[in-house]
Formats: sequence, C-alpha cells, structure tokens
Amino acid sequence: MTAPLDIDGPAAPPRSNGELTFAEPWESRAFGMAVTLCEKGAFTWPQFQSALIARIAAAPRDEPYRYYQLWLGALEDVLAGLSVVSPDDVTARAQALAQRPRGHDHGS
Repeated sequence: MTAPLDIDGPAAPPRSNGELTFAEPWESRAFGMAVTLCEKGAFTWPQFQSALIARIAAAPRDEPYRYYQLWLGALEDVLAGLSVVSPDDVTARAQALAQRPRGHDHGS
C-alpha cells in the first residue's frame, strides 16, 4: 500500500511541476517516516491526514506557513495518540538535537 497523498487541499504537500519539494533534508526524512510507518501498519493514512489537517487548522495565521513542521507535528500527534512515543520523549529528543551544532545531523 502506498499512502494516498492529497494533490489539492490543506493536507497536500508542496510541489513544483508535480514533484514533491523539500527545502531541508529533515523535511524529506519526516515525510518518509510518516509514509513508511503508515505502509508498515503503525497507523492508517486517514489517522495521519486528520492529525495533519488539525495541525494546519490550528497554525497561527500571522506566522510563515511551514508545511513540514506541521507534518512532523502531526506525525508526533499520531504516534503519541497511539502510545508509540510519549510527548515527553519527543520533547527530550528535540531538545537534545537542537543543542547539536548545525550540520551535525548524524549520530556519533
């Protein structure tokens, strides 16, 4: 099964000439994690879509639109909702990664 990506609407990922676009490497990784976890049965695509649409709807309108930040938040919401990870675990890991020097995105 391949996750059915929306082409139009609020949950549709950014595209250029029909191809998915990613501004940073982490964006494609977050995208791949969500699709792979869905394909492996960790959650259903409608569960993820609902979480993504909720994140998009709740996003502040006075800030730049950052689709893949919302995507990653939706993934965290789904996984936390299924008790796969806890919100505290996500926060702790994000803080640890944020403390690393820029460009050091590989484990030691």
